[in-house]
Amino acid sequence: MSSRSSTVRDMDDMSLHETESGYVSGSGSESSLPEIHFTKPHLAFLNRQLQFLEPQDILRWCITSLPGLFQTTAFGLTGLVTLDMLSKMKLPRPQMVDLIFLDTLHHFSETLALVDRVRSKYPLVNLHVYKPDGLETTEEFAQKHGEKLWQSNDELYDWVAKVEPAQRAYRELQVAAVLTGRRRSQGGKRGDLDIIEIDEAGLIKVNPLANWSFQQVQDYIQENKVPYNELLDHGYKSIGDWHSTQPIKAGEDERAGRWKGAQKTECGIHNPRSKFAQYLQEQERKKKEEVLQKALADLEVAA
Repeated sequence: MSSRSSTVRDMDDMSLHETESGYVSGSGSESSLPEIHFTKPHLAFLNRQLQFLEPQDILRWCITSLPGLFQTTAFGLTGLVTLDMLSKMKLPRPQMVDLIFLDTLHHFSETLALVDRVRSKYPLVNLHVYKPDGLETTEEFAQKHGEKLWQSNDELYDWVAKVEPAQRAYRELQVAAVLTGRRRSQGGKRGDLDIIEIDEAGLIKVNPLANWSFQQVQDYIQENKVPYNELLDHGYKSIGDWHSTQPIKAGEDERAGRWKGAQKTECGIHNPRSKFAQYLQEQERKKKEEVLQKALADLEVAA
């Protein structure tokens, strides 16, 4: 019997064995492996179990349980704590968690300087930087979208500067799950945050420090000599783009300085799909429908 025939027979035997046993091994056919997903009862169970664990234990669970795991960060304090905790686990390269940074082109200079210090402190960590599509500078952004787009159309700004780059990163890097820096003590919509969430696109979001207070985060940063944004020494607690971030007063929520005076607490990445995103999705649906209708009409003419 030829070598090729023997190989085909071996593959058939493997498939038959998996079918008969009722199990699929990791070495079996990829097409026979189910995609990872959580039912609502399973997700509720995991959240009940994980909420009692320390962040390091939650991170260990993520590394061993979630393929396609990345950390999204704007280099806020909580994200820096997560990064430092991961670095101390001394993971082998295949298990290390890469970082995704969305450079909106409107970050403070202090934030960009921090990025360089983080690269120096954690040289083994891969950092993927994503910017607004086709743009490299603030000037190019203004030329394409006009001055102060965040004032004239904040939803469009969120889409162009943050949501679309995030979606592009997830698609190109094949991201299935992300570690975020959100905590319940940040207030607003984050007050009832779960450890694990799944957004409407199916992306798994894990908030390993959801239970920590700002003081706990700050203490960790100081005790472990983690580099941090210098603006935190000048009254800032939550830092985003320069045009929508201000220092806060004593007693205010951590994120009170974000979009001050506006009815807004999230940038769009952690919100349900925005009206602008819905509009784009509807336009794409109509485009596909038009192509289908044209193809059907061409078939009728040909017949």
